[in-house]
Amino acid sequence: MSNTHKGGRPPGDGSARRKRGKRRPGRNKTNGRGAPGAVEARSGAESPSAQASQSVVADERGETARGSRPASPARPESAKPESEPGEPVSRRRKRRRRNKQAQNGAAAREKNDGGQTASTIAADSGESARADADTPSSAGRRPGKFRPAKGGARKPGGRPGEDNPAQRYLRAPVKPSPKASFDPAVAAQRDSAIRAQPRKRGGQRSGRRVFAALDLGTNNCRLLVAAPDAPGRFRVVDAFSRIVRLGEGLAATGRLNDDAMRRAIEALHVCAGKLSGHPLAGQRLIATEACRRAENGEEFLANVRSVTGLELEIIDRQTEARLAAEGCGVLMDRQAEGAVLFDIGGGSTELVLVRRSAASARISGQIVGWTSLPVGVVTLSERHGGGREVTPSGFEAMIGEVCALLEGFEQREGLSDIWGKGRTHLLGTSGTVTTIAGVHLGLPRYDRRKVDGIWLEDTQIDRVLADLLAMDFEGRARNPCIGRDRADLVLAGCAILEAIRRVWPSQRLRVADRGLREGMLNDLMHDAGVWGDGRYPGRQRNNGQHSPGAVR
Repeated sequence: MSNTHKGGRPPGDGSARRKRGKRRPGRNKTNGRGAPGAVEARSGAESPSAQASQSVVADERGETARGSRPASPARPESAKPESEPGEPVSRRRKRRRRNKQAQNGAAAREKNDGGQTASTIAADSGESARADADTPSSAGRRPGKFRPAKGGARKPGGRPGEDNPAQRYLRAPVKPSPKASFDPAVAAQRDSAIRAQPRKRGGQRSGRRVFAALDLGTNNCRLLVAAPDAPGRFRVVDAFSRIVRLGEGLAATGRLNDDAMRRAIEALHVCAGKLSGHPLAGQRLIATEACRRAENGEEFLANVRSVTGLELEIIDRQTEARLAAEGCGVLMDRQAEGAVLFDIGGGSTELVLVRRSAASARISGQIVGWTSLPVGVVTLSERHGGGREVTPSGFEAMIGEVCALLEGFEQREGLSDIWGKGRTHLLGTSGTVTTIAGVHLGLPRYDRRKVDGIWLEDTQIDRVLADLLAMDFEGRARNPCIGRDRADLVLAGCAILEAIRRVWPSQRLRVADRGLREGMLNDLMHDAGVWGDGRYPGRQRNNGQHSPGAVR
């Protein structure tokens, strides 16, 4: 076998490594094997070929060449690669890699058969990691980054296939997750338990008191938790809304059915969990038309109290109208002299006539007339075929029924002296008007920030109503701003809106995504004096005025 590489260079002088690329950082020039103790002797009396042969022989015996540092302990005979003095470095590396892979495979088989290595025994008995450092497998190894060869199984904290003290720090096996339950009853119970856990919110982090308002209506259950902000304004801390259809079947039977009550109690249980996670300074929980009209309304609320701990009050229609006006009145055009505010609910529709007056700063002090119609989107759709298939003639029949109810409103002419002169407008707060606004904007999904406060022209409203009437049930259900839950109710709401527009024709309609909850929060915060006495945390007194920098 030739004793030189191509070009006549001897095999052990490091030229092959320099030819292939950079040396590994921190390593001395070696004989090609990378063993830390086999540094070449630099004697001028010996030829390069003799120096290479001497280095190879010294390395195989575990000895060092002249002038080098002491050699590391020799490896076992089984781990020594068989080589010849003149064997090329690349071939020697391949042979050493094959031997190492064979050792790794043997160690893995021994472990699978139940054998326990010295490192594992030391870890189980609490011995120090020094015992592992004295094992033959770790002798002569230099600490540092290791690049495992192909086929070598790497253990945490060590080289492929070798034992390491880091094994004692391995974590226990992860317990398998419980299988998901697809039983609706089990899933509902699980979700309720999760949601009922108290959660820290912004009110707790900032130390501020917060207020809560809950509205259980004929169609929806809504909760709003907020902290006072600038005078007359507040910051939302938590919110919840779910369609429960509490008034389903109420028009036909006069009672709340079991399924509707179950859906409402599930939603109220979630609300109870949210309320328990806030330091409330005040709260008001109300029920509206469905519980007012149902024979078993009081019985249902008693059951709610025993199950969820929430005590709801049934408010009358006048209070509901005032709270709706208080909640959305801030959106009334400041240049307008009057407006008709309306709230199309699930079981009733409230209307409020407002005339601008300097006598009261609050909108509730400027009301000149109000009424509550015993018709909403749920009750009207049930009386006219369920709302799934609505024809133009059926739509006109619904409009006619609402117009007949408005004829009995004695104060309907309260704004006749200023109406229609460009100084008035309509202001609507309900799911109906917000849906129309979302459809008009072509939103890919409903976005309150883009809807609340938007102005709609009468021609835009006409176009949306015509488009909705031309759709079938599935077409309305596919609209992202309607959805399947409201697809059978939206046209009944459109009929109520159209009746209002015919009695009070207006070129402008402002959309409000706010109402009863905001009205209740306004009342609670006014009664607590958080806006007028300077005691609210974070606000500084400046001769009785809030500092400009404190208002967002």
